[in-house]
Amino acid sequence: MLKSIKTGVLAAILISTALIANAQKKINEGVITYSMEYDLTADQQAIAAQLPTESKVKFNGSISKIEMEQGPASIVILRDGNSNNGLVLIDVPVAQMQFAVKQGKEEYEKARQTAPKLSDFKSTGEKKVINGYNTEKYTYKDDKGTNYELWATTDIELPASLAGEDFKDVKGALVKFTQIQNGVKSTLTIKNIKEEKTGPFSLEVPSGYELKTMEEIMAMQGGGE
Repeated sequence: MLKSIKTGVLAAILISTALIANAQKKINEGVITYSMEYDLTADQQAIAAQLPTESKVKFNGSISKIEMEQGPASIVILRDGNSNNGLVLIDVPVAQMQFAVKQGKEEYEKARQTAPKLSDFKSTGEKKVINGYNTEKYTYKDDKGTNYELWATTDIELPASLAGEDFKDVKGALVKFTQIQNGVKSTLTIKNIKEEKTGPFSLEVPSGYELKTMEEIMAMQGGGE
C-alpha cells in the first residue's frame, strides 16, 4: 500500500512545476488540464501503470494545487511560486493515516541541484495550433548535451509567480514540453484551461495531520512493498 503512495507522491511532484506564462488573456485563477506521456527506462517500467496519463492543476494567484488518488491514498500538493514553499498532504482513510510534509526553499534548492540544467532556449519561428492555442516552437538543451523542444503560446497570461525558473527565457505559456524530475522523463501537453474560482489556498498544516519529512515518507515500509 505504501509503495503506491510513494509512487503517487512522485507523480504529483512531476506535475507541480508545470506552469508558466507571459502574454495576452490574463487568467489569475482556474484549472489547467494536462495530458502526460512518459519515456521510461527499463528499470522504471514497473511504475508505468501507476503514473497518471492526465492531471489537473488548480491555481489561485501564486499558489498551485494538485489533487490525485493513488491506490488507497488521496494526495494534495500545494506550492507557492513566489516563496518556493510547499505542502504535501497524504490522506489514507482505510489506514486512518494523515501525513503532512512541509517543503521550504531549502528543499526546493536541493531538488534543483539534482535536476538537469536547461539552457540555450531559442525560438525557431515555426508555428502550429495545439488544442486551440497558437504556439511557437523553441529548442533548448540540458547540461548533458541532450536536445529538447517545446511549444509555447502568447494567447494567454498566467500569474508570473507560477513560472518555472527553468523556462524563464521562454516568452509565453508552455503548451507542450518535456521535463525530467526524479529521473522520470515526461511530456506534458495542455488540453484546456478553465478560468474559474479555485481558492484561496493555504500552506498551513490542517488539524489532524502528522508532520513528517519527505525522507520519512519515502522510507516507510508497508503493504505493497
